[in-house]
Amino acid sequence: MSTETSAKPKRTIGGWLLIAVPYAWLLVFFLAPFFIVFKISLSEVAIAIPPYLPTFDISAGWQDFKDGLSQLSFENYVWLTEDALYWKSYLSSVTIAGTSTALTLLFGYPIAYGMARCPKAWRPTLLMLVILPFWTSFLIRVYAWIGILKNEGLLNQVLLWLGVIDQPLVILNTNIAVYIGIVYSYLPFLVLPLYANLEKLDESLLEAAEDLGCPAWKAFWKITLPLSLPGVIAGCFLVFIPAVGEFVIPDLLGGSNTLMIGKTLWVEFFANRDWPVSSAVAVILLLLLVIPIVLFQNQQQKMGEKDA
Repeated sequence: MSTETSAKPKRTIGGWLLIAVPYAWLLVFFLAPFFIVFKISLSEVAIAIPPYLPTFDISAGWQDFKDGLSQLSFENYVWLTEDALYWKSYLSSVTIAGTSTALTLLFGYPIAYGMARCPKAWRPTLLMLVILPFWTSFLIRVYAWIGILKNEGLLNQVLLWLGVIDQPLVILNTNIAVYIGIVYSYLPFLVLPLYANLEKLDESLLEAAEDLGCPAWKAFWKITLPLSLPGVIAGCFLVFIPAVGEFVIPDLLGGSNTLMIGKTLWVEFFANRDWPVSSAVAVILLLLLVIPIVLFQNQQQKMGEKDA
């Protein structure tokens, strides 16, 4: 009885270079800025330019660098736990982003499903219509919603003309306006990966279920929805992650009671000029977003290894 052993293929220099490119990109544009922000978060605020006193400085010499390392202070992180403003901002941001992601999925799934099931001749046109908003500045699109949602705006004028309401609705400067802005702005980020997943769905599975007497709604629930989960997860990540740190939409469409961590960061950086505390806020926010994603990816990888 002979046994076959598969040897691992050796990577060539070109293969190593191909792998090195994304890692180099990650190092330069993610890890390096992260460590700079983390270094600032360990500093003390000061009336200077820049407005902080570095805790340790590599250019000052090895001895000064070691002395600085021995005096590292995490007081800015302790301050975040003592002031309720910050943890309320985190909680409010996660709540608003989670609700907006759910609403985006509610509207985006039928759009992606309809695009995937329509005739192939129509799909490029529908795909272009989804991407079309990106041809306009993000800031201009958000500003346009101010004219639509304000008391004298287009929405209230139409509802008054139809007789649906007797007086204008107060939508602008509320959380409802923030939800509308996030769903509108980030809808393509959910539709595109979900459409790419649904388009690859093997329709013979649905035909087989129909031949076996399975109703259409049950075939969707048992076949289409489970197979589309990778696209759903990818789209939800693409919406939720930037929505948590969103600043423009809550600043323009939300009111003074709309509390999100992006606005808090802006106030700390530019109004209070407290760079160390704002850097600590940014580091915590990044960790809150990255750690769950890494854990989820590891869990998916383990499940894939078990299935293999």
